[in-house]
Amino acid sequence: MHWYEKLNQYFPIEEMKSQQHMETLLKEHPEMYHKDEGPNHVMMYAELEDFVFIDYLFVSKNARGQRLGHKLLNSLKGKGKPVILEVEPINYEDTDTEKRLKFYKREEFQHASTVGYKRRSLATGEINTMEILYWTPVESSEVAVYEAMKKTYHLIHTYKDNEIYGESYDPVEEVLSIKTPAENLLEEV
Repeated sequence: MHWYEKLNQYFPIEEMKSQQHMETLLKEHPEMYHKDEGPNHVMMYAELEDFVFIDYLFVSKNARGQRLGHKLLNSLKGKGKPVILEVEPINYEDTDTEKRLKFYKREEFQHASTVGYKRRSLATGEINTMEILYWTPVESSEVAVYEAMKKTYHLIHTYKDNEIYGESYDPVEEVLSIKTPAENLLEEV
């Protein structure tokens, strides 16, 4: 099965980039956007100077339990940079969402609780709320994660969006937000 078909069958349509979008990134930015593919996995990621962004990580069901996901994440962690990704919030009707979050927690990823992310899908028109998870080799602030996500949104998610989809994604300031420490404290009270 083609790598895009694997991703398309696993990820919801509202989270998927088009095949043309990903192939354009691979072709036009091979120094930044990468595909790691094997018989039981597909990982699409962007490596920038100061962080790595995992765009998609798929491990086939028949390879689960063999620590393939752990090995793939360790290959990125080995670059010595923060690793950032987007994940669906837990949906108790979809057990995969809870399994994914537990997997990333076992892999020492933290939830960027101050970073908000709501993106309109060009495929469905729906607004999707995603959570941002990150792993860092050294202590880092969520402000750095927020700045990395802004860069990712600009360089990856919206790359040639109007040309590829016939319309543009919403501006970054409407998609990403960050709470101040005071706002975060008020929520905890």
